[in-house]
Amino acid sequence: MRVPLSWLREYVDLPATETGRDVQAKLVSAGLEVERVEQLGAGLKGPLVVGKVLTIEELEGFKKPIRFCTVDVGSANGTGEPQEIVCGARNFAVGDKVVVVLPGAVLPGDFAIAARKTYGKTSHGMICSGDELGMGDDGSGGIIVLPPEHEVGTDAIELLELVDEVLDIAVTPDRGYALSMRGVAREAATAYGLDLRDPALLDVPGPNAFGYPVQVADPLGCDRFTARTVTGLSPEARSPIWLTRRLQKAGMRPISLAVDITNYVMLELGQPLHAYDRSRIQGAIGVRRAEQGEKLTTLDGAKRTLDAGDLVITDDRGPIGLAGVMGGANTEIDDTEGTTTEVVVEAAHFDPISIARTARRHKLASEASKRFERGVDPEAAAAAAQRTVDLLVLLAGGTADAGVTQVISPSAPHTITIPADHPDKVAGVDYGRETVVRRLQQVGCDVYGQDELIVTVPSWRPDLTDPNDLAEEVIRLEGYENLPSTLPKPPAGLGLTDRQRLHRRVGRALAGAGYVEALNYPFIGTEVLDQLGLEADDPRRTVVTLANPLSDEEPAMRTTLLPGLLGALRRNDGRGSHDLALFETGLVFRPTGQEHKAERLPVDRRPTDEEIAGIDSALPHQPRRAAVVLAGAREQAGWWGKGRPATWADAVEAARTVAREAGVELTVRGDRHAPWHPGRCAALYATVNGEETLVGHAGELHPRVVKALHLPERTCAMEIELDLLEQAGTGPLAAPRISTFPVATQDVALVVARDVPAAEVEAALREGAGELLESVRLFDVYEGEQLGEGRKSLAYALRFRAGDRTLTVDEASAARDAAVALAGARTGAVLRS
Repeated sequence: MRVPLSWLREYVDLPATETGRDVQAKLVSAGLEVERVEQLGAGLKGPLVVGKVLTIEELEGFKKPIRFCTVDVGSANGTGEPQEIVCGARNFAVGDKVVVVLPGAVLPGDFAIAARKTYGKTSHGMICSGDELGMGDDGSGGIIVLPPEHEVGTDAIELLELVDEVLDIAVTPDRGYALSMRGVAREAATAYGLDLRDPALLDVPGPNAFGYPVQVADPLGCDRFTARTVTGLSPEARSPIWLTRRLQKAGMRPISLAVDITNYVMLELGQPLHAYDRSRIQGAIGVRRAEQGEKLTTLDGAKRTLDAGDLVITDDRGPIGLAGVMGGANTEIDDTEGTTTEVVVEAAHFDPISIARTARRHKLASEASKRFERGVDPEAAAAAAQRTVDLLVLLAGGTADAGVTQVISPSAPHTITIPADHPDKVAGVDYGRETVVRRLQQVGCDVYGQDELIVTVPSWRPDLTDPNDLAEEVIRLEGYENLPSTLPKPPAGLGLTDRQRLHRRVGRALAGAGYVEALNYPFIGTEVLDQLGLEADDPRRTVVTLANPLSDEEPAMRTTLLPGLLGALRRNDGRGSHDLALFETGLVFRPTGQEHKAERLPVDRRPTDEEIAGIDSALPHQPRRAAVVLAGAREQAGWWGKGRPATWADAVEAARTVAREAGVELTVRGDRHAPWHPGRCAALYATVNGEETLVGHAGELHPRVVKALHLPERTCAMEIELDLLEQAGTGPLAAPRISTFPVATQDVALVVARDVPAAEVEAALREGAGELLESVRLFDVYEGEQLGEGRKSLAYALRFRAGDRTLTVDEASAARDAAVALAGARTGAVLRS
């Protein structure tokens, strides 16, 4: 909402010394988000005057039309002689009144004006357009042509109100009343402790039987409809300068007198209005739900197919407008032909939810829908209609019909019962009953009672629904900056949970291994699940869909960490970083089908354990996971030797790095699982509660996935569930015991069948070697004719060490032989000769 300070002063007698910055500070303190103060006309310097075009000479021989004009500017040039000006615009004629800037003036943007020779003539100034003066779009796209009644030589800076300050307010959804001058003026009056001249306080005639016929078939969608008629409008009447300038400062483009008046009243009172050409309406005006598939051409020229949930305005032919969003083209006021002399003014109150859904359904956000969906004062409809009628009579020479139509669905004012000390308890400040009552009355509430207050909420504040809303009003008007800053005192001795400790250890370990953390939004779309190649029955396709997503392209919560990480990898690769290793730890959301609607918890006490359990049961399963993605070089080349690219083995090693932080040894087996390559995919297992459990996958991504997501070739990834690793762990990690005795190394080469996993052989070696084994490492894999078809050789380095003595050769050999024997019994391994 753009609020010109000069307009705001009409409703509140602000001190003359107050600048836009001062008012901004006051309104921010009151809770409005005033983002900036725009200085209109900053740097503008005259002389800038009204001139009358005397002659126009067309100059020939140039690439574009050029005109040499003489303009009467009165005594503004010091001589009284006509001013000679060269101009390329063509939307003015001899006798027109225009805006002339004379030499010595400075226009916005530090554009100094001086006499200069151009196109073979000397131009002593300029004939100005709205853009050159910083006025914004006036709809003409050319030179400003003024009404003929303005005197030559008049100061155009004052006439056009070029110098002003405009407050740019970001209106939050709960403060729809601030989308009007009336609402902002009320806040300013409260902030300064001044009286408000409410523009809605008008003498409004009561309804009678002579008004334009209106039939409301859906009183829930439209609980109030006012119709007024004005006849005898002058087709030649145009919007006065003060009206167009206020619209421009507020960010709206002037269109025609009738439309400009409805927009002006909407900005003034916050009530959207619509004016119909009475001659183009057939029969009574109706309000109903649309029939599925009905057609309507709106004012923007788009032909729209209506939904059964849309609220529409109709006549005998069918829909003539989308209620609260946009009118229809078939009843549009057409001032270009000057045929509209009678208008019907509509001021109605529509259901906010219905309007919001219609605007989103048709992707048609308008100034009207923006206000209706945030809440419009229903009591202001009649006043807004009266204000529109008064302006049409005043500016267009019309006559107001005596008929007044008002369709009203009866409703009682909303009341809230609140303890007088409730704001004190919420804020931790002793305000006292007198302050609470005074602040609520400033908001517009009627307050009765002593210790227990009965508060009647004003019609323009539909956001006030419960005691905490009223407490917030008291606190914000008393000043958020006056609230004491007190640090909470947590109970001692709790510290981090085991889950939090594991989460932090994993992050440090991956960072130490060369991975960079990338935090991503937890939202995905179904398209990325297709790109990952997930089967139709894959559990990861069952998602939690948001009711109000930030983006329509990503309406669901993630079921895997990979889409966000792969997107980050793709962006970085596209920007020149080709050697990448990224990781992320966070929650995924896996619905179980047992979720239910959560109950609303009270805020005046701590929830009970049962209430917290009920909230938890309403949530989907949210396991914590860790994931990595790799592409490009894992080790850089240099003088030290050749580098190497990242491979599936690095992804598996990242999983082992994560598992070690939980004190878990992973078992790795080949698997087929999207989005990994079938031949380069490892399933990761850990022993959880005595049973071998799948905890994640690692490997190289499928080429089709790489192509679909535009990733670098041979991209690898790993994803593992931290909660399962925590369950598989043995508790807090024990510090390693360091032995001062020497190590004994024994190498063994075992020949096994090609399909025997190396992890099974390693597990058997570990178990068979016993307590003396310090580590086992696979350092070579060989396949060849010497071994025979379907066989491979696995070479392991076994390190033995005792904590209390130096091992003898016989002890180390015996442990090695025991390890080989168990590997042979379990996997069929034999020593390679």
